[in-house]
Amino acid sequence: MTLSSDEQTFSDAIEVANIPTLLMVLVQLTGELEWLDAPYAPKRQPGLGDNDSGGLAIQHQREVREAALEAILAWRAGRAIAIPEPDDELIVRMLSVSMAESVPPEYGQFTSAQLGQVQFLDHEPVRTSDEFKVLVIGAGVSGLCAAINLQMLGINFEVVERNPTVGGVWWENQYPGAGVDTPNHLYSYSFAPFDWKKYFCLRDELHAYLEHVCDSFDVRDNIRFETGVERIEYQDSKQTWLVTLRLPDGTVEETEANIVISAAGIFNPPVTPDIDGLENWEGEKWHTARWPDDVDLAGKRVAIIGNGASCMQIGPEIQDDVESLTIFQKSVHWAAPFEQFRKEVPEPIRVLLREMPLYRNWYRVRLGWTFNDRLHSALQKDPNWEHPERSLNAQNDSHRAYFTQYVVDELGDKAPELLDRVLPTYPPFGKRMLMDNGWYRMLRNPKVNLVDDHIMKVEQDRLLTEDGSEHEADVLVLATGFDVLNFITTYEAVGRSGKLLTDQWEKDNAKAYLGTVVPDFPNLFTLYGPNLQPGHGGSLIFVVEMQVRYIMDMIQKMLRNEIGAVEIRREVHDEYNDEVDRAHEQMVWKHPGMTSYYRNERERIVVNSPWRNVDFYEMTREVDLEEYLAEPLRELIAD
Repeated sequence: MTLSSDEQTFSDAIEVANIPTLLMVLVQLTGELEWLDAPYAPKRQPGLGDNDSGGLAIQHQREVREAALEAILAWRAGRAIAIPEPDDELIVRMLSVSMAESVPPEYGQFTSAQLGQVQFLDHEPVRTSDEFKVLVIGAGVSGLCAAINLQMLGINFEVVERNPTVGGVWWENQYPGAGVDTPNHLYSYSFAPFDWKKYFCLRDELHAYLEHVCDSFDVRDNIRFETGVERIEYQDSKQTWLVTLRLPDGTVEETEANIVISAAGIFNPPVTPDIDGLENWEGEKWHTARWPDDVDLAGKRVAIIGNGASCMQIGPEIQDDVESLTIFQKSVHWAAPFEQFRKEVPEPIRVLLREMPLYRNWYRVRLGWTFNDRLHSALQKDPNWEHPERSLNAQNDSHRAYFTQYVVDELGDKAPELLDRVLPTYPPFGKRMLMDNGWYRMLRNPKVNLVDDHIMKVEQDRLLTEDGSEHEADVLVLATGFDVLNFITTYEAVGRSGKLLTDQWEKDNAKAYLGTVVPDFPNLFTLYGPNLQPGHGGSLIFVVEMQVRYIMDMIQKMLRNEIGAVEIRREVHDEYNDEVDRAHEQMVWKHPGMTSYYRNERERIVVNSPWRNVDFYEMTREVDLEEYLAEPLRELIAD
């Protein structure tokens, strides 16, 4: 049969498409459920890869591809989708088959939302006067999500952003190798697909995506750039927030808002380590988040303090350019194989992802299961497990064996020398799981020196460690992270009682109901707040979308019921956070064998969420006003 050029394009795409995803497309397009059964049901594979073949025999792969091509071409010619919206039971069955493992029944509604059957941007515009205003602090990933939703609601809003453009951390962090460690088809808005060039994009492509989203949804005109927030103070008599802004010319301006949404993020400001003599360094020096534009490291001796996520990306990227690279390791990390590192999305697949929403959505759903809740059970303590010093349960122990063998293989002939220095003793996922982009192979490079000893002192051109060694360098890079535990650090927030939010949070002990609202701070909502980072993996962006949907529901209820102020009840807030703490006691992040930025000096987990994503989805589906102190509007705003 001779194919047209359009048909040939799809034929080429389906030849290299992901079989488990194609099967889901086939089921919906044709309504033929036999594609979910043997011999077509995929077989499970280890690791975090896409499982493109599904483990099927070549003959059965061929049958799937031929049937998928026929069904997709028929759909493009106008044939209706046989099952446009599978019910929850069928969705769970389909996801279970595509992942070759049992998915719990409660994932039906959650997966339906990820497939686009439950729209996050389905807001009916609400009627309100121009006097009602929402102020959003920050135009990064979270702030843009809030802005787009507010615009669709028809709400008068303004975003203030201290940087000259959108993107937040994805604008600020421009160091070599900066990129996502979650697949960008998942680390993106559910409502804003993009023609990605790579499976795991680097910083420039992700920032371009955020610029694209900003302009596609036409919210740029509502953003005041190079404008910082210095203080917000709740005015009880007016039921509004008084906001003090620092303008680009350095002058101060005050404005009022009925609601403030804080999207300032937690990965700021950068942390400078407390090392004796650091200020005396005479060579070049900077933090990874302040990487200069015109840096040339060719032929230079480079020292990096810290070996976390940013160093793991920078080191392999610069190792061949420098004369030498000395890395001062504070603690060891687990790192997972990065099968698709720097791998480009083939052009035919890009066509399929652009032109076939069913394929794109199921591909995203499968990524969501792989990188999100799939791992949650492995992070729970088994009280009867016989090796609690190294792992939490049998599943976690199998992860340990898998990752250990991977490290041994990557180190090669350097394994006898380096394995004990780079292999964690604590359970996998106890600290942030990193994606290996050549870190262990880099350690085999004779130019690279990994230093375990604590830095005692910095002199003009060298670092002295506690074993008496001196390490000379021309360039000093601080890969020492951010002040993560102090959640709101870029401005002061003063509540109804006159108390600072940082005081209520005891600086590093932040708590919020659903990570979003705090007693004594009416009409203030924090995105990416306390205990919201999905520490078991996956995309923070979908968590933010769930938060924003909750906030939009609150705003609609406030306007429709003429409510002027909402404040979470203290007992509701406290009971929720007690549940968070109890859940964390049973999880890997409380393991005594390591320290991490997840927990504060009191050993309380402040950053990570203990919940599965499906649990948080249910918690945020709708606002329950009974949980709030709701004050009638003192001066009528809504009409």
